[in-house]
Amino acid sequence: MAESPDVVMQRLHDDHAGALWGHCLRLTNNDRARAEDVCQETLLRAWRNASLLDESQGSVRAWLFTVARNIVIDESRTRRARSEIPMGELPEPASTDDASDELLMTWVVADAVTRLSPEHRAVLQETYFKGRPVAEAARRLGIPEGTVKSRTHYALHALRLALEEMGVVA
Repeated sequence: MAESPDVVMQRLHDDHAGALWGHCLRLTNNDRARAEDVCQETLLRAWRNASLLDESQGSVRAWLFTVARNIVIDESRTRRARSEIPMGELPEPASTDDASDELLMTWVVADAVTRLSPEHRAVLQETYFKGRPVAEAARRLGIPEGTVKSRTHYALHALRLALEEMGVVA
């Protein structure tokens, strides 16, 4: 006489629920809520397919683990498919009508630059603001390239300190 589905499920739960729970936790990167959902869905599918759960046909635990793994893979594929929205054309760039933050930062940096020595201001003007290479900045300022490099280093350090004194932090 065949066992009732309730008895089969109770034995299945008693024999495999702990191992299935641990497997589901690993599959979901220890997301307990998601692991509970996967475990519950796996057991529901086992109940629906109770005729397949015969140890003589193969390992029931392996079947449960495979079903749980497939559920997680299917969820991942569904989530990825929902996040990909096909578009005919690229979206328009977001409008930046309000440039007040950028303008304010420009004023703050300009004020901080005025607190630097004339030598430091000159080297930053040539290298950063005008974008000239070290060799050209050295030629324009009439100083060696090594001096341009060291002054740039110390000028940036002094600028950072001036900004910090003004209350600007990174």
